[in-house]
Amino acid sequence: MNAADHGGLPLLDGVVLLGAALVFVLLFRRLGLGAVLGYLVAGALIGPQGLGLASDAQTKLGIAELGIVLLLFLVGLELHPSRLWRLRRDIFGLGLLQVVLCGVALSAVLFLFTGFSAPAALGLGLPLALSSTAQVLPMLSSAGRLNTPFGERTFSVLLFQDLSIVPLITIIAALSRAPADPSAPPGWLLGLYTVGAVVGLVLAGRYILNPLFRLIGGLGERELFVAAGLFTVLASAAVMQSLHLSTALGAFIAGVMLADSPYRHELEADVAPFRTILLGLFFLAVGMMLDLHAIAARPFFVIGLAAAVVAIKTGVMLLLGRLFGMGWRQALAFGLLLSQGGEFAFVLFGQAASAQLIAPEAASLFGAVVTLSMATTPFLMALSRRFNRPPINPRDDLEGPELAAKASAIVVGYGRFGQTVAQMLFAKSVSVTLIDNNPAQIDTSTAYGWKVYYGDGQRIDLLRQAGADEAQAIIFCTDGDGPDREALKQVLEQFRHAAVLVRTFDRRHLIRLDGLQLAGSVREVFESAICMGRLALSAIGFDKAEIERVETSYRERDEVRLGLQSEAGDLNAGRETIFRKGSPLLPETGP
Repeated sequence: MNAADHGGLPLLDGVVLLGAALVFVLLFRRLGLGAVLGYLVAGALIGPQGLGLASDAQTKLGIAELGIVLLLFLVGLELHPSRLWRLRRDIFGLGLLQVVLCGVALSAVLFLFTGFSAPAALGLGLPLALSSTAQVLPMLSSAGRLNTPFGERTFSVLLFQDLSIVPLITIIAALSRAPADPSAPPGWLLGLYTVGAVVGLVLAGRYILNPLFRLIGGLGERELFVAAGLFTVLASAAVMQSLHLSTALGAFIAGVMLADSPYRHELEADVAPFRTILLGLFFLAVGMMLDLHAIAARPFFVIGLAAAVVAIKTGVMLLLGRLFGMGWRQALAFGLLLSQGGEFAFVLFGQAASAQLIAPEAASLFGAVVTLSMATTPFLMALSRRFNRPPINPRDDLEGPELAAKASAIVVGYGRFGQTVAQMLFAKSVSVTLIDNNPAQIDTSTAYGWKVYYGDGQRIDLLRQAGADEAQAIIFCTDGDGPDREALKQVLEQFRHAAVLVRTFDRRHLIRLDGLQLAGSVREVFESAICMGRLALSAIGFDKAEIERVETSYRERDEVRLGLQSEAGDLNAGRETIFRKGSPLLPETGP
């Protein structure tokens, strides 16, 4: 049976797609090649140019692009506006230079060596400058590197690439040889639409979405919450699409607007399964659209051009990484990770073909180039880890935790806080592995007879080397507001048997970790401040019973306020619970 025989049977198509995905993703995972390559190969095999078991790849691709929309929404949920402002230099500096320089370099190569005209070379070269958000972000997230400085810089470039879709479409339209489309808005109007849509989505998130989710949360209807989450994503994407703008950008902005919402974690949990399925379908559809005949007709051209795309983008981004202060190893890893073509290139190639800059056959051929470059990503990702992995020992005399004996507890951070925790564990003969990333602290600890291993205790691979697979407890005692939520989520997922405890910096840090299944958390100065308050009351003359009543009441009120702040996403919530001048703790009344 071929595709035509069951083209009207979406159920059978679904069985074929999911069956092929299961087989090839399992196989490629076992081989260490990654799920994405498995999806691409499965799609190519069952597609119209393979065994012909599934058809209509273009329609499936249109539906599956919702996976990219959902991906950008979930990324937005993890980003507070303040964090975006902090990344502005990387987004609008590094991101802009990457798109411009890579696009110009690739366009120049096409113009000089392939015989394309200058407008056609630009119509092909600029889309090739974009990278695959759908591949890179899930890989960074699963590796626990998305919220590291390297991950944030990579994300910043990917975000600017998504923002650049509108100006790239405008450039292709300006170069068009086709008659003007009277229904399409001019470029300057698209710019105004973009600003207006962003402002509108920001206002909608603040004044409509948050109250809506608060109302639904009060009803306790799980299914309604899932529906509201998907409605939010699709509505924001539809608004942008109606204005001829990037649907992924709309979903991303909606996510950012809900990043401070107390329902953020429920939204993330509800939307994530849809994203996973649709992203898989996206790569299956890309594999189905792979023009195997074009590759067979000009294999050396396709393979050579795909290799040139990877090499040129890696080289340009290596130089940019060095310009922005990266070490050469990290800059090379950065270039390798973003060297593939991206999913939006298919959209822009279609625009270039509609604008009569290139023939439809050229769009198909370059689609094969992009797909082949995307197939290299799992290998380049593994290679980038080699270059980006910080040395286990910055000095020859510091030992990494791979040399530690298996222990019941791992203490990450051996400063003042970690020393007290470790000594209490030693008091009950609990075996402990101590990890710190400060060589000076390790030297001081060694002078006092403590064995502390060097390393970044937030890294999954390093924790595994330290014996986290067998540890009963992993205790983060680091200074500042780390570890962050994403790192802790990875630790909880990878080491489910271990109790994970965290020293948090303040209320904001504690609220950011709300919803994680931590075994416990302690604010940095909370307990010591209560102890000082007890001493102050005692020095003034209050008896022990009254001091304990004050402490108990304060703890209860603080817990209530923390819950209200977390629910409302506002540090001003629960102010009525605070003791202040004129509102003291009332005396106990008699029975």
